[in-house]
Amino acid sequence: MLNLKSYTAIALVALLAGCVSPPPAHDYTAFKQADPHSVIILPPLNNTPEVIAPYSVMTQMVAPIAESGFYVFPVALVEQTFKGNGLTVASDVHQVPVNKLHEIFGADSALYITIEEYGTSYVVISSETAVTVSASLVDLRTGEQLWQGKARASSAEQQSNGGGGLVGMLVIAAINQIAETVTDKGFEIAAMTSTRLLSSDVYNGLLYGPRSPNYGQPAPSEKKK
Repeated sequence: MLNLKSYTAIALVALLAGCVSPPPAHDYTAFKQADPHSVIILPPLNNTPEVIAPYSVMTQMVAPIAESGFYVFPVALVEQTFKGNGLTVASDVHQVPVNKLHEIFGADSALYITIEEYGTSYVVISSETAVTVSASLVDLRTGEQLWQGKARASSAEQQSNGGGGLVGMLVIAAINQIAETVTDKGFEIAAMTSTRLLSSDVYNGLLYGPRSPNYGQPAPSEKKK
C-alpha cells in the first residue's frame, strides 16, 4: 500500500512531467527552398579523448540520413578523397570553402558534426556509455545553413538498478562498465544518437528527402504547430 510519501513523490513527478515542453520547432523554410537531394558527411570534430569516436559516429549517421530519403556519399570515399588532398584533420576539412566541396563531390549539402561526448564513464554507483552529438546541414551551393540539431543517448536508459542495496549497485555498475568497454557499447549508443538527431520521423529531425515515400509531407515538429 502506498504511504503519504509515495503519493507525494508520484504527484511531484506528474507535476514536473506536465511542466516539460518540447523545444521550439525548427524553421524549415530554407531547407524547403534549397530542396537538397544528396549529402556528404564531413569528418566530425572530436571534442572527446576517444580516438574511435569520429569513425563510430560517421558510420552510424549514414542510415538515418539515407532512410530519410537522401543519397549519402560513402563515408570511406569522402574521407579518402580528403586524405588524398592532404586534409587529414577534421578541423581543416571544415574550413574548406563550400563551393569547393560542391565542385569536388557534386553534392547539394554537407553535414558538419561535432562530437561532444563519447564513451563509458563510472561514477560511484552508476556506469553509462553516452554519446552527445551536434550537427548542422549546409547548402554547398549557397553556404546557407539549412538545419541544425543536437541529440544525446545513453546506455543508462536501458539499465535498472536491480536491487541488492549499495553493494549490489556498486557491483552492477562495475560489471556494466567492464561489459560496455569491452564490447564498445559506443557504436550502439552512437546509432541511437544519430537516429534521434537526424531521422525525419523524429521531432526536429531532417525533412523527408526525395527518395522517401513521405517526400513533401510535413515534418513531425511541423504537425505539432
